[in-house]
Amino acid sequence: MLRAIQESWARFVAKYGVEPDARGTDQEPVEGHAYDVPFDHPDVRVIIDTMFLEGALQPIEASVRPEHLPDWIQVGLIDDPQALAHLVSEGAKRNAASLPSEGASHRDWVEAARRLGELIYRFNELKAADADNLQGQLQSLQREADARLKDWVLQHFADLPSLPVAKAPVMVHHVPRYLAMRRGFGEDRIALLVFDGLALDQWAQIRDHLSTKLPDFSADEGGCFAWLPTLTSISRQALFSGLKPREFQGSMDSTAQESSLWTKFWQENGLRKPEVVFQKGLKRSDKLALLEDVLSKPTTKVAGLVVDMVDEIVHGAMLGKRGIAGQIREWCDTGFIEKLFLMLAQHGYHIYLTADHGNVDADGIGRLSQGVVSEMKGERVRAYRSEDLAASVPPDIDAFQFSGPGLPSDFLPVYANERGAFVPRGNKIVAHGGMALEELVVPFVKIRMKKEEHASDSTSDRI
Repeated sequence: MLRAIQESWARFVAKYGVEPDARGTDQEPVEGHAYDVPFDHPDVRVIIDTMFLEGALQPIEASVRPEHLPDWIQVGLIDDPQALAHLVSEGAKRNAASLPSEGASHRDWVEAARRLGELIYRFNELKAADADNLQGQLQSLQREADARLKDWVLQHFADLPSLPVAKAPVMVHHVPRYLAMRRGFGEDRIALLVFDGLALDQWAQIRDHLSTKLPDFSADEGGCFAWLPTLTSISRQALFSGLKPREFQGSMDSTAQESSLWTKFWQENGLRKPEVVFQKGLKRSDKLALLEDVLSKPTTKVAGLVVDMVDEIVHGAMLGKRGIAGQIREWCDTGFIEKLFLMLAQHGYHIYLTADHGNVDADGIGRLSQGVVSEMKGERVRAYRSEDLAASVPPDIDAFQFSGPGLPSDFLPVYANERGAFVPRGNKIVAHGGMALEELVVPFVKIRMKKEEHASDSTSDRI
């Protein structure tokens, strides 16, 4: 639907004399038909305005723009840097006015995270001067979102692990069970792509790159909650095992058991060991030939694939998330992601994409020099084996305790408050481990390529 509206918008503004350099306007119309939306109808104008401001639709670049265009059209055009800056500013205001309240549902928070991700993606596309002017407005929104989310998490996070997964996974450990249900509905071959450390704003960037490179690409976008603390060894193991962290507490400090846990889940759900594939360390095109040898085998039914370039970029980041966006852009330009998707689609896989956690810009609040007192050390969280040890965090360090559900009783996390990090004061890093909105809610996306889309129509009808 969104692709059809996006294409129709380009045709609509052309009637006003706008010559767009719109992404995808030279592609085949959706399903072979050109849909004309009456954008100038008053009821439609209100809806379209919101869709542009919240990121569901993308403004198009105008190479030629006539004078005296109606003001309401300009929200969907970018013909100078100030237009994008205005869109970001207005989007921040809309986001701030629609943040979920204390009684919100988990779906409300997923939607809020998606809107914030779209906004951050656009912010990262701004020129440096425009970004500097709007940084305070964005940070104010992020602080308010995180404060509300923290209050909500303390009251409601314990309810999430046991929620039903028939429509979509609520938490990352629901993903394997959801995929097993999809196989039951006829999706015989499934590939789960876990982009380690991918935040929603970075997914939006990758999605828009793919839309320019793959005419047959579309995505059913959603989100789910990572496990707290949002560390790879905890949340990614939960993602591949289908288990809560206390159920794999013997390996909570490592990812070495992921492959066996992934295979074990699928063996318990009717597959044989040779039908299950797990591979990590994917980031460059030179690895794809060996991967294809495995995935092309008729016996392979389910593949769990870890794409870890984003996490590698994050841990080496020197220029914050705006700098990371530039590095992700360069990585996308290598063609690795579209080659991976095309390969999977060619071999008949239904493709799902998610992440184990996101990432945030964080400020140092002081280093914790406690030797071996803490059991697990992250830049945004530390874990302790007892209340006494957890209480040893110095009072001048702005931190708080939250054990949460699903963790072993002797695993007590202490989180840096707000967007702080346990590094020297004045240092700025990109990190994860905490409960900021960009860390805790991650993408869960069904990737659609035209070849497999039609093959699954009958399955969708049954559901």
